[in-house]
Amino acid sequence: MTETKNTKKWYVVRSVSGQENKIKNYIESEVVRLNLQDYIEQVLVPTEKVIQIRNGKKISKERVYFPGYIIINANISGEIPHIIKSING
Repeated sequence: MTETKNTKKWYVVRSVSGQENKIKNYIESEVVRLNLQDYIEQVLVPTEKVIQIRNGKKISKERVYFPGYIIINANISGEIPHIIKSING
């Protein structure tokens, strides 16, 4: 029989558009605080680099690729769904 305890999958979490990085930092701090590193491996906000030209100069900025979404690589079991759903935003 295969053991599914350490199986991690990618999940997409909806968030308030414009607050993706704030929520990502909050999830990462909660993972460390509650010692859940074995369950949640990565929290990503997909971004892309965009070059804008202002006053004849190239300015490089990062833009959120999917506004309002955060991607999490985790093993969703036990209290993990409750912790993620209870985050404001």
